Amino acid sequence: MQLRPAAPEDLPAIHAIYAHHVRKGLASFEEEPPSLEELRRRYDEIAARGQPYLVADFGGTIAGYGYCSFYRSRSAYRYALEDSVYVRPDVEGRGVGTALLSELIRRCEALGYRQLIAIIGDSAHAASIGLHASQGFQRVGTLRSVGFKFGRWVDSVIMQRPLGSGDGTRPER
Repeated sequence: MQLRPAAPEDLPAIHAIYAHHVRKGLASFEEEPPSLEELRRRYDEIAARGQPYLVADFGGTIAGYGYCSFYRSRSAYRYALEDSVYVRPDVEGRGVGTALLSELIRRCEALGYRQLIAIIGDSAHAASIGLHASQGFQRVGTLRSVGFKFGRWVDSVIMQRPLGSGDGTRPER
């Protein structure tokens, strides 16, 4: 497996992975998969800011992807990012998510960001909660029943991990 920056030609594979998770799971609270054009717009926005957007490539086949983007748009949040990691269903449990998240953390630290936030759909999503915990994230809260998908109310679990010196020093930029 090779981790590398995502490229525009990876977007159809990324779209297929994301569409599966939108249709079948609670990792995303979107109920209909966005179009490929919308995913391209989102990709372009993240890439233009220089934030990490990676794919896990198995000999030309995309097994998963992950990216980090601003946690919120207001200026005081400029040192905090939110991660998103999605893995193709047939390779779940094989370390793809761990590799992606670990590399995202490394790159975000190198860019000078200070906090990484995970918003995990469904408090029963043990795989995602466990993945984030294994990478040093702490569970800092649960928003109960904030989503309604597949005919039921769904929680969001909030996990957080400091990057670099976290809040121990003032930011340099």
